[in-house]
Amino acid sequence: MTNSFLGDGMLSLSMPGPSRDPTYYISDGNSVLLVENTLFRVHRSTLTKDKSAFETMFQLSSETDSSRSESSVTLAVEGESDDNPIHLQGDSADEFRALLWSLYALPHELLIAMTPEADPMQLVALARITNKYQFRSLETWALGALNTYYSRPGAFEDVPTTQPPTVSLPHTGTATPPTQPSLVQITELATLCERPDLLDAAVARWKRLIGEGRDLALAIQVGEQLQLRPMLGLAYHAMMLRGKTAWDADAHLTRDQRVRLLCGYYALGKLADVLPSSPPVLTHSQRCTGQQRCVKAFGNVWKMILDTPTQMFPNLQREDILGRVMVAESTMRVLVKEDIPSQGFLDGMQTCKENALFVVSMRIRELKESLADHFMDDF
Repeated sequence: MTNSFLGDGMLSLSMPGPSRDPTYYISDGNSVLLVENTLFRVHRSTLTKDKSAFETMFQLSSETDSSRSESSVTLAVEGESDDNPIHLQGDSADEFRALLWSLYALPHELLIAMTPEADPMQLVALARITNKYQFRSLETWALGALNTYYSRPGAFEDVPTTQPPTVSLPHTGTATPPTQPSLVQITELATLCERPDLLDAAVARWKRLIGEGRDLALAIQVGEQLQLRPMLGLAYHAMMLRGKTAWDADAHLTRDQRVRLLCGYYALGKLADVLPSSPPVLTHSQRCTGQQRCVKAFGNVWKMILDTPTQMFPNLQREDILGRVMVAESTMRVLVKEDIPSQGFLDGMQTCKENALFVVSMRIRELKESLADHFMDDF
């Protein structure tokens, strides 16, 4: 018992107490809040702006204080001192600091957020905490600033997919904080805040990474977690084409994901068998005078093109449905634009050949959107 007591005492002595924030511990503030291990002293009226959740929180606190004052026992009011601060659970000090920056900043400081000199880490933290505490107009502003920042050409090029672990610098014990949020953080934030423009930009970056064969297991994990089905299908498809040996060697894939890859391999193999005889439904132009002949001609061209890749592109796998249809679109395009001789294949559908190219392009879009459906583990 003595050893336990001494151990607990040693532990408490080794843990530093809360420290005051150097910027937002304001001398004439009337509310003290503890976030992580940092004390903030701010104005209650400032936190209740924008009809935020703090307004309700402080109302409930006032009602509790009133009921206490009517009793014979005098109790310290929460938030009045460093010894009895209001505890905010689940927030980081950086997030709360970002919120206070937006509430206390001068106009010229806010304008910087709409320029390439903006601090994206601060904006991500701000968007997350304003969403949690229902600062609606501030949340909209922060997300708009983030979308502006990442809409710039090449803005995603320096964005890491995940944040590297924090490493203390030798001899100093300090660590350099990240200057960029990760692609995972941006994607999660855009989904949480239901911001489609920012989400589209993030997903476009994921798709480029998938096309380059990078971070496929991570893309699968994020796609499943956030239900981003088009991105998820592309990631599974790209991983499937690497083969089972690569799946088994990838420690980031779960057993269930490997099962889904096997299911997708089987399902897309079956689709590959019927694809040449299943052309997209052709819509005819108003000038078409022989629709049956036109449909037959298109079916023949489609079958010819879908059977060709296995001969011209021996590295194109049978199960690579997306790759085969993309080859079909490219071939159809050069035939329709007469960049190469059609050798009579389009003679029966001269008035509908542009429509044929359109439905092939739409077939690619449909495949991309439905790819994830093939990687299901429900037999």
